[in-house]
Amino acid sequence: MADFDDGKEAEALRTIGEVSDALGIKPHVLRYWEQQFVMLTPLKRSGGRRYYRPGDIAMVEAINQLVNEEGYTLKGAATVLKDADRRKGKPDRRKRDRRNLDDGEGGSAFGFSKRSPEEALALSEAIPQLKRIRARLADILDD
Repeated sequence: MADFDDGKEAEALRTIGEVSDALGIKPHVLRYWEQQFVMLTPLKRSGGRRYYRPGDIAMVEAINQLVNEEGYTLKGAATVLKDADRRKGKPDRRKRDRRNLDDGEGGSAFGFSKRSPEEALALSEAIPQLKRIRARLADILDD
């Protein structure tokens, strides 16, 4: 999951601006993804202000991994995430209680990757951890 250096607890709600800054994804892209991925539904409070839960942030990271690093279309990424939910035995997200949004829903592959949906999801979860490890190693080697 994204590293937030904002002094908040790991489970704290984050605004769209905080998520945008931490992940390097513009707020308008996050809002567009909410329209394209039914499983991405941050809390909305009065005035329409969005608050992302840790599960929402994990979903944004998975979408970003599939679309921007794996080469999937939005529809393809939606299929991968949907298939991963089905394989885990989870019901269709549209029928699920909207308070529990830890995982995603899917679409069809663009063709750049031959990975299975499980591999793509596992990779999307592992890459942020690997990036943190790489950064730590670089800091250690620089000292």
